[in-house]
Amino acid sequence: MIKTRITDMLGIQYPIIQAPMGWIARSALASAVSNAGGMGIIETSSGDLPAVREEIQKMKGLTDKPFGVNIAQAYVRDADIVSFVVDQGVKFVTTSAGDPNRYCAALKEAGLTVFHVVPSLAAAIKAIEAGVDGLVVEGGEGGGFKSSREVSTMVLLPLVCSRLDVPIVAAGGISDGRGMAAAFALGAEGVQMGTRMVSAAESPVHQNWKSAIVEAKETDTVFLNRFGPGPACRALRTEKTTLLEKEPGENGVAPEFRRSQELYFGGDMEASIALSGQVAGRIDSVKPVAEIISEMVGEFESIMDGLSARYARARA
Repeated sequence: MIKTRITDMLGIQYPIIQAPMGWIARSALASAVSNAGGMGIIETSSGDLPAVREEIQKMKGLTDKPFGVNIAQAYVRDADIVSFVVDQGVKFVTTSAGDPNRYCAALKEAGLTVFHVVPSLAAAIKAIEAGVDGLVVEGGEGGGFKSSREVSTMVLLPLVCSRLDVPIVAAGGISDGRGMAAAFALGAEGVQMGTRMVSAAESPVHQNWKSAIVEAKETDTVFLNRFGPGPACRALRTEKTTLLEKEPGENGVAPEFRRSQELYFGGDMEASIALSGQVAGRIDSVKPVAEIISEMVGEFESIMDGLSARYARARA
């Protein structure tokens, strides 16, 4: 066990959280993460709450370990989303893509632990003032929908950690124990992984997307829609996204997600946008979640022990 405030709060073995990717963060992937000692998360950003409810019920049959739900505020239209989450018996929630004040008080009143996802120091301070228990600090190199003024994890994480004394999960650019050790050195007490989990064996996406991640170089993502309308995002470079990088269109990139299912599950990489982070350039194989987490923890411990021993000798 890697003991931090986050493992204590969430009751998990390792402070490793799976990102809540829309349509992807469902029971097959999330239960594998929880069973491997991390924190599996069920998404709501698909907006399909009946399916989400079904996935949560499946989770209860697939794992007896803790798991959580993400409330993606910009994509969930149900005014009763707090009641929906509470009724499922979930104890941990991450909120994202919106004002942390919107749901925090109601979730906390119901006894849930709440972390909010933030892309800047100002957003982090606002979330703490709203009463959240912790933060997911997300660097701009990560995949998915982003702030248009992205800041790298290497800059953002230590900045937030130096100003706020709350449990912090680092997100963006992390795929293994080396990245986890770096995040801890910068002040985090846990990590969140998205792209690495998209490429996992239990991920429901088509093999074409997984293969594209494995084959990607570190330069093979694009940052789209920086000037709107709508949110910016980071995705794998394809013919479509290369064109969108230069000419996003009058309505931004949002219309391109109408055919997302054809890419996600049909394997047509030009049908939509494959949201992925720069860390795709460091992922070289598809592996089961249990293997990913086991190797990650082993590498993390080896690096931390090695650094301690090496620099202890240097000081002697």
